[in-house]
Amino acid sequence: MTAAVRAVLFDLDGTLIDSAPDLAGAGNDMRAARGLPMLPLAHFRPMVGSGARGMLGRALQVQPGHPDFEALRDEFLQRYEARMTRETQVFAAMRPVLAALRDAGRPWGIVTNKATRFSEPLVRALGLLGEAATLICGDTTPHSKPHPAPLLEAARRLGVAPAECVYVGDDLRDVQAGRAAGMLTVAAAWGYLGEGEAIADWDAHHVVESPGELLKLLALP
Repeated sequence: MTAAVRAVLFDLDGTLIDSAPDLAGAGNDMRAARGLPMLPLAHFRPMVGSGARGMLGRALQVQPGHPDFEALRDEFLQRYEARMTRETQVFAAMRPVLAALRDAGRPWGIVTNKATRFSEPLVRALGLLGEAATLICGDTTPHSKPHPAPLLEAARRLGVAPAECVYVGDDLRDVQAGRAAGMLTVAAAWGYLGEGEAIADWDAHHVVESPGELLKLLALP
């Protein structure tokens, strides 16, 4: 695997950064505005990868198709934007992985379904914008994951063949997009994972339990 790998691409939320506290916080802010009690982070965490849709489902039991869904989604996004850097952090165990990639001269990038409106200022605030060789957001290409277009665009910008890239993510859509793009796929078991199929059934090339295992998989010191 490692001989053919020239670049590593990461999903953002749940893979590279722990944004659950602020996404859940925005959901709880909506509950507080309606006189409802706070819910624990654990209630929201599995659905963080689903963004506003997942958070509204957990916070207010509202799903797409509900007559108020769009208005509530807009409110959620406004509340999230106002607080998205308050508690969000890079996973501490991912720092050595990024440092090892830098030391090895191996470029890495971010491919996320999060819109540029949120992704770029968040990645900048976390000090990653200057380190990442590319940032592909949910609105960078006409399609978002599980479509392969965002990953193919990342490879194009890096000047690396898709087959020479690894994509690491914590959602089934990440694996589907990576496989469709012809990349090696790694499922990150430390992430949010959702409540659908078990991670072992995602058909990823590799499943890693921790960023430390990812270092070993990539043969990085």
